[in-house]
Amino acid sequence: MTHRLAFVLTGFLAASGAAAQGTETAENDAPTAVETVAENAPELIQSGLNADLEEYLWLNRVFVVFADTERDPRYIKQIELLEEFPEELIERDVVVFTDTDPAAKSALRKRLRPRGFMMALVGKDGIVYLRKPEPWTVREISASIDKNPLRQQEIRDRRQP
Repeated sequence: MTHRLAFVLTGFLAASGAAAQGTETAENDAPTAVETVAENAPELIQSGLNADLEEYLWLNRVFVVFADTERDPRYIKQIELLEEFPEELIERDVVVFTDTDPAAKSALRKRLRPRGFMMALVGKDGIVYLRKPEPWTVREISASIDKNPLRQQEIRDRRQP
């Protein structure tokens, strides 16, 4: 069973990579704002075992996905949901950390103290704004971020010349 899951996930990731290569634009096209941000941003989904939230203070919002194992169906669903619209998260300066090893006692686990599956959103100011025991779509996460006063100020600042 676990081999099938790994095989399916590998196939899914390979297919999404091939699809991304097939949709590349011509070299003459100017990059969009999201593409420019994506080039300068760290990889969207990273392991959180060695992550330090202090490094991202005032730079990025941190979205953390915890599970007791990589095979947790809620964990798999959450990662799939995040990979559907990464540009929405990149636009909002979000970095995603995953932690599926409770025995490792990572700094993220010590600070956020999850029980089983949990997702948490930490704002640029270091405050934990959201904790949920179920997967959320990128749309729900984006709406939650957009309600934050700091995000609203960022939107206003981008509109001004």
